[in-house]
Amino acid sequence: MLRLLPLHLAFVAAAIALPGLAVAAPIYQDDPMSQQPQAADPYMMEMGASPIPRETVRYNGRYKPGTIVVSTRERRLYLVLGNGTALRYGVGVGREGFQWAGTHRITAKREWPSWRPPAEMLRRQPQLPRFMPGGPANPLGARAMYLGSTLYRIHGSNEPHTIGHAVSSGCFRMTNEDVQDLYARVKVGATVVVTR
Repeated sequence: MLRLLPLHLAFVAAAIALPGLAVAAPIYQDDPMSQQPQAADPYMMEMGASPIPRETVRYNGRYKPGTIVVSTRERRLYLVLGNGTALRYGVGVGREGFQWAGTHRITAKREWPSWRPPAEMLRRQPQLPRFMPGGPANPLGARAMYLGSTLYRIHGSNEPHTIGHAVSSGCFRMTNEDVQDLYARVKVGATVVVTR
C-alpha cells in the first residue's frame, strides 16, 4: 500500500497543475457499470489500449447528470454523473480549422455503423471510399452517437494512438472500448456540450 502512495500523489499533483480544469484529482471508487460483464461482440478485435485511461473524477461543472461535455482544449470528454463527479474519457478532436463549439443532442445511436464520407471530406480526400460497411476496419469503430443535424459524431476508432490528439475533421473519436462504455450509459436525447 505504501508503494502506491507516491504514484497517487503524482496523479494529484498533475491534475492540480493543469490550469483551467473543471476537475480535481481522480477519485478511486468502484464503477458498477464497468464491473458488469459485457456480452462478447463478434466483431471486436484487440485494437490496443487507450493512451488515456477512463476514470471517475471530481467535476464542478454546472450540468445535470447524463450531460456529455467535450473539452476540445483538454481533449477530454466528461459524462456528468452527479454528486460532484463525472466519468472522464480521452478523445481525439478536430484538427486546426475543424474545431467547433456548441450544444446539441444525441439524435441517433448505431452499433458498428457503416460510413459514407460527406461530400466536403471527399473533396479534400478524393481517394476515400464512397461507402464502408460496419466492422473493425471502419473508421467509425464499434459505436457512433450522432450530434443533432450536424455531420459530427462521437464514435469509436481503429486507431487508439490518435486519442488525445487533434486529428479529425470535427468528430470526437474514442477507443472502441471507451465508446462502447459511453454508448451503454447515454440515451438518445442526451445533451452534448462542446467547448473550446
